[in-house]
Amino acid sequence: MTKGGLKKRLSRTFGLQAAAISIATVVGIYLAGVILEEILITQALVRESHHFWDHYRDDPNFPRPDTHNLTGYLATIGDESDLPARLHGLDAGFHDQEQDTGFSTVYVSDNDDLRLYLVFDGEEVSALAAWFGIVPLTLVLLVLYLSVWIVYRVSQRAVSPITALAYRVNRLDPDAPDPAVFTDDLAHSIADNEVQVLSRALAGFAERLRAFVERERHFTRDASHELRTPLTVIGIATDVLLSRDDVGEGARRDIERIKRSARDMEELVEAFLLLARETEQGLAADSVSINEVVDEEVERVKLVMGDKPVDVTVHADCKLLVNAPPRVPAVLLGNLLKNAIAYTDSGTVRVSIDAGGVTIEDSGVGMEPEQVSQAFEPFFRGSDQGQGYGIGLSIVRRMSDRFDWPIDIHSEPDVGTRVRVSFPRARAMRLDES
Repeated sequence: MTKGGLKKRLSRTFGLQAAAISIATVVGIYLAGVILEEILITQALVRESHHFWDHYRDDPNFPRPDTHNLTGYLATIGDESDLPARLHGLDAGFHDQEQDTGFSTVYVSDNDDLRLYLVFDGEEVSALAAWFGIVPLTLVLLVLYLSVWIVYRVSQRAVSPITALAYRVNRLDPDAPDPAVFTDDLAHSIADNEVQVLSRALAGFAERLRAFVERERHFTRDASHELRTPLTVIGIATDVLLSRDDVGEGARRDIERIKRSARDMEELVEAFLLLARETEQGLAADSVSINEVVDEEVERVKLVMGDKPVDVTVHADCKLLVNAPPRVPAVLLGNLLKNAIAYTDSGTVRVSIDAGGVTIEDSGVGMEPEQVSQAFEPFFRGSDQGQGYGIGLSIVRRMSDRFDWPIDIHSEPDVGTRVRVSFPRARAMRLDES
């Protein structure tokens, strides 16, 4: 499971709930103890003093309070000789005193010239408050934790089929999906109808995915032979026709056009097959010299552009090596070069190689900002000047995404276009190194 898995989220949720309820319980019992020690004791002392004064007015010999927790002292105001030292100097009202055995609350009340001191020993009250606090707290927390644990276990059992399905989806091989992983023992062990529906839906998806992969595999295998063969025949036939002496200039130009179109189609087929085969089983990678690829593609585009007044130059700061299938950089850079020349009526196309990548700049017609944003869309053409099918840059984008080679494009109308291809993991060497 991932970091944010369903089971972990459930665990965190139940843990936070248990912690929140525990804190609320502890705070509640603590407040109850405070209320017991403060409010109830003070009220009891006030009522006890009223009770004593009421009886004392009728019977001056009425005994002072003297119990296990409550002791009363009666003295004339101003005469503290018969009082314990800790009661000296106390005015009317409540006074809290710390003792070695706990706390004491003293309530002082006056009646004419007499003063009553009620001393309440809070040691046992604190013990009772603690006892009647800890025991309910322990029972409440035990019931709480037991309830949370039971609910957590029930929730785990509820989500475990979904977790098992997610695990099997994660292990599903896209190149050879097996629907049986969703319909074998897992499907029979699931009691929830919803999860069974999900399991059957995943099995159906895996079956469709397997059929799609199989069709793609057949297509790439057949296309490799069936599409390349006629293009090769066309190329050989055009070479034979061009070698004949009885072919006129007009026919020769038409044959050259056919040959160039056949070569373009062969490159397109090769690019499509490269992308299709990579998704199927991967392509063998090798150390490819970008400098050599650029030189070869420049020679090829020079043959294609014929007498077009465009000066193509190459400037290299270093020898750049990338680890990739050999034909991939050629197809990518070749399409960018052809696109630059196609939209440059006259002027220059400059190719620069540095340690970070390749930059192709042209002095062609350029593009508006909204055209730049659509440049890599299939079948998009910036203007009617260039020739082609409008999918060259789309292939370039797919290859750059596939191999993580970022592309940046900047263009201005009537100024030109600058395309930068970065090779983050390339290795740069000096030009004189072998």
